[in-house]
Amino acid sequence: MMEHTAQISNRGGRWRLYVVLLGGLVSQWPEHDFGPVVTVPTVAERSRALAALGFVFIDGAEWEWTEDNETHGDDTSPVLLLASIRVRSRDGGVS
Repeated sequence: MMEHTAQISNRGGRWRLYVVLLGGLVSQWPEHDFGPVVTVPTVAERSRALAALGFVFIDGAEWEWTEDNETHGDDTSPVLLLASIRVRSRDGGVS
């Protein structure tokens, strides 16, 4: 069973969920755009979006949140929130 990392991030008021596929082009990573929303998509919303992309959470996996500055090294620049979780293909095969 191949594991991948799913991430959710916010830029410009839009939450975007994507699955990192190593060895592939970023433009080919499966992704879901939640559109302009005020709140962070719930765990259930993220789970449904991942299922629509063909992925499920790895048993016991939890979202891990980090923050970064939009401009590296500039603590006055806007903060970017990023969360990640381990996932696998819904059918257990290679995605």
